[in-house]
Amino acid sequence: MEIRNNCILITGGTSGFGLEFAKRLIALGNTVIITGRNPERLDRAKKDLPAVHCFKSDVSDPKAIPLLYQQIIAQFPDLNFLINNAGEMRKIILQDNCLDLLDITREIEINLMGPIRMVQQFLPQLRTKKSAAILNVTSGLALIPFPISPIYGATKSGLRSYTKSLRVQLKKTNIKVFELVAPGAKTTLNDKFMDEPGFSSKMLMEPEKLIDIAIMAIAADKLEIYPGLARILKLMSRLAP
Repeated sequence: MEIRNNCILITGGTSGFGLEFAKRLIALGNTVIITGRNPERLDRAKKDLPAVHCFKSDVSDPKAIPLLYQQIIAQFPDLNFLINNAGEMRKIILQDNCLDLLDITREIEINLMGPIRMVQQFLPQLRTKKSAAILNVTSGLALIPFPISPIYGATKSGLRSYTKSLRVQLKKTNIKVFELVAPGAKTTLNDKFMDEPGFSSKMLMEPEKLIDIAIMAIAADKLEIYPGLARILKLMSRLAP
């Protein structure tokens, strides 16, 4: 896919992979829009990246997505690329009797339902473009479970399955469906796991390098992208599923 002169929407774009994607894609001459839940983080992203366009929106809220769609299409009718990046990862002990039945599914609403709803809402817009794409950010933990974060792993496995089905259904359209199977990286998402046995910062990939690999893969039309340790996890999942 041509990686320049697109109009790109990135969810969860105020930090981590989302912000790194925004930096790289703006540098390549794209119009980049990011969303986030935190106004202060959006302001900080705008200060760091004056060319980025910011919208406060929460992908876990079904009512927020149609509103975001109306705002985006009114201002950016050339939108042709959706990157579903927003995500949350928590430590959860399933034997904890104090777990709230609503809160325990929070990651499902953000990591799985959010991308599904975003795709469904923006699909008609993408179909009007000569060239369009969707990139869903999954995880190496979609391939191999990480027991301390069981809901996160389940959401990424679900998103991976959904992405494969979406690719098949859109095969004869103008929309390419990419999946970034991200390994652990040096982002705030992993900060809370540093004290876990066997978990080391040396295992984590620099986000700049990861996103550079992802962008090169998109340009080469590699629909499934496995940077760094994700390639090893893919092999391990085949040898010992």
